[in-house]
Amino acid sequence: MLPEKMEKALNEQINAEMYSSYLYLSMESYFQSIGLAGFASWMRMQAQEEMFHAMKIYDFVYERGGRVILAAIDQPPAEWKSALDVFENVLSHEQKVTGLINDLVNLALDERDHATNIFLQWFVTEQVEEEAGVGSVLDKLKLVGDDTSGLFVLEQELGKRVFTPPAT
Repeated sequence: MLPEKMEKALNEQINAEMYSSYLYLSMESYFQSIGLAGFASWMRMQAQEEMFHAMKIYDFVYERGGRVILAAIDQPPAEWKSALDVFENVLSHEQKVTGLINDLVNLALDERDHATNIFLQWFVTEQVEEEAGVGSVLDKLKLVGDDTSGLFVLEQELGKRVFTPPAT
């Protein structure tokens, strides 16, 4: 049985993951509007990944006998100054999500909810990968600077990203 506090916190995390998906779709739209289809594609894959995360938690809540209560998703920003600005925002957002996941782990430990703690370890590892991946793109964008040819090379690379849901 899922402890009540844990159920509430997991429901909040489902909302946070869905917001993340919504945010990345907004970033995709921004990139489409400025003609950077490769960057837009990367964001679309990121949005799909975040929705996968939300549904993974959603399914877990039911597996543990809980109930999912969906809440409104906040409106994300729609404008950024540049690709660099977008990815700085992505890194900041992923760091925030890492904090949320860590808070869930701490709650699971406080509640002595070992099953949820074990479940959340996948997300802890995932957040390390998320921050590292975004950090890598951010480093490249900083190296590119104002060099538009470098931006287009990076765009080609980012456009090759494919999201394949991990086996459950």
